[in-house]
Amino acid sequence: MATTNGEVVSNKQVILKNSVNGFPKESDMYLKTDSISLKVEQGSNAVIIKNLYLSCDPYMRIRMTPVDDPNFTTYPPGSPIQGFGVGKVVESEYPELKKGDLVWGVTAWEEYTLINNPQTLFKIQHTDVPLSYYTGILGMPGMTAWGGFYEICAPKKGEYIFISAASGAVGQLVGQFAKLFGCYVVGSAGTKEKVELLKNKFGFDDAFNYKEDHDLNAALKRCFPEGIDIYFDNVGGKMLDAVLVNMRAHGRIAACGMISQLNREHTEGIYNMMNVVYKKIRIEGIAAFDYFPQYAKFLEEVLPSIQEGKIVYVEDIAEGLENAPAALIGLFSGRNVGKQVVVVARD
Repeated sequence: MATTNGEVVSNKQVILKNSVNGFPKESDMYLKTDSISLKVEQGSNAVIIKNLYLSCDPYMRIRMTPVDDPNFTTYPPGSPIQGFGVGKVVESEYPELKKGDLVWGVTAWEEYTLINNPQTLFKIQHTDVPLSYYTGILGMPGMTAWGGFYEICAPKKGEYIFISAASGAVGQLVGQFAKLFGCYVVGSAGTKEKVELLKNKFGFDDAFNYKEDHDLNAALKRCFPEGIDIYFDNVGGKMLDAVLVNMRAHGRIAACGMISQLNREHTEGIYNMMNVVYKKIRIEGIAAFDYFPQYAKFLEEVLPSIQEGKIVYVEDIAEGLENAPAALIGLFSGRNVGKQVVVVARD
């Protein structure tokens, strides 16, 4: 199945310039045009994909700085950034994938990527939804929301649920899953536009702007006079601290992200942890990879809800690889509305 002529093409890439300290900047990355041979070594099991859509996700900030943690692989300066994306197979020596197949999984921020371990890729079978959805609702963020809500949060009908960063890639889905399940749902976001989105498009029962409601404890008491059963945490920091005071007994907290802390030299302390003890609150972290083996079950449950219009999804699209650094940096100031996607090519 390997190419016979070994065509060499140009390959635009987004390169990490240096390790990042503090708030990341566009200048921490740069564009480079390299070349790649569209030929796969016979018997190698590798594939080459043409990248179509790239996903911007907050966890990518952690990989820009060396950390002493075996769970994170740091991006080497001078190399392309990596993340989740959607692509089309252009050459394959892997029996499970053939030229023309569409896939999603971890790829590099470039036009073409050689993938030596294609067994980690998911073959896309359903193309009656936008392909970009496989960077979000039908990809890693969707699996995060689904596994985090149903498995970690273990919801019961009628429970009170709070979601921070609720209009983002994961939060908007958790809120809709919770509403379909029969829960009372409130979200927080950073602009008036996003608050209206939560209430009018995603069907949240209530929402507030955390940048205007400076007294987070008061805002939560107003929205949850009887307390919170489940908190889906995307931000950490002061919001988590305020939520702990407002949790009910036997509450559950799904720790999905700590975006408020990612760019701090010194992270904020949590002062209300005693609530965990006397309210018997359970806190558990989410790793989307834990739920990847259940991907077929996930599709069975979520695809029909999308096709029937029971779940909607909002994306923020950046056109062109040259705009990828700005799109990624924008996550950390809340510039995006919905799931941030970069279009590299549409076919």
